[in-house]
Amino acid sequence: MLSLLKKLTAGAPAPMPVPPEAPAAKADPYMLGLRDAVLSGWFNQQTGELFTGFPVTADDTLLDVGCGDGGNVHFCATRGAKIIIADIDAAKVEATRLRLADTIAPSVECHVTDCAPLPIADGTATRVVSTEVIEHVDDPAQFLAELVRVGKPGALYLLSVPHPSSEDLQKDIAAAEYFQKPNHIRIISEDQFKQMVGDAGLDVISHSQYGFYWSLWMLLFWEAKVDFSNPDHPLLNHWAETWQAVLDSPRGAQIKQALDGVVAKSQVIIARKPLAE
Repeated sequence: MLSLLKKLTAGAPAPMPVPPEAPAAKADPYMLGLRDAVLSGWFNQQTGELFTGFPVTADDTLLDVGCGDGGNVHFCATRGAKIIIADIDAAKVEATRLRLADTIAPSVECHVTDCAPLPIADGTATRVVSTEVIEHVDDPAQFLAELVRVGKPGALYLLSVPHPSSEDLQKDIAAAEYFQKPNHIRIISEDQFKQMVGDAGLDVISHSQYGFYWSLWMLLFWEAKVDFSNPDHPLLNHWAETWQAVLDSPRGAQIKQALDGVVAKSQVIIARKPLAE
């Protein structure tokens, strides 16, 4: 058989080498999460809204309580707002301070604090942000009272907590410490969240939810048993590739919106502190 093949090909011109196809870039789960967040209403560069209904300008003094890695407050600093950050983790406060060094924020004030109380004067901020914090604290009413105290009359608030649909999904899959202090010590329903915010003296403007992508990613993360800093596992890689394909599809945004309405990672409230009478 081999000799026959040699005879058949002896007089044929040598085939042109075919360059190998470039391998498709692996979907980065965190960059994909950022894309998903933007589609959900976060980080709108055109309107200057950190989230839909929460504009930030150079006239604002913005306080971020529980600033974490500084992603939210960095967007606000690039809008020229005066920045105040607070977190119980000194390393995160310092990392965020460094992250904001190259922005146009005219000032950055930093506090390492458990927020009981906040070391900030009454009526300081025109914008107050606290995302994914209330589910961790021992006394949500006291925590929210502090946020309200430091806001100016008329200040806007951007608050988020995990959505119960995602938390319920994790219950029997997540590591035990996920629902233990200092992590999530309570699951907050939609009605409870709105009640908490209203009881604190704020007027709820909007309540929304998003994050189907992250809900499923977290579910698979527990099964993959990898580290957040290097989440390289077939389960997570395939899910990210699938979600990227969904978002790239003609009706991807519509599909995302429908799924966000079924299982959401987070619920978000925009609220306002009433003007002084």
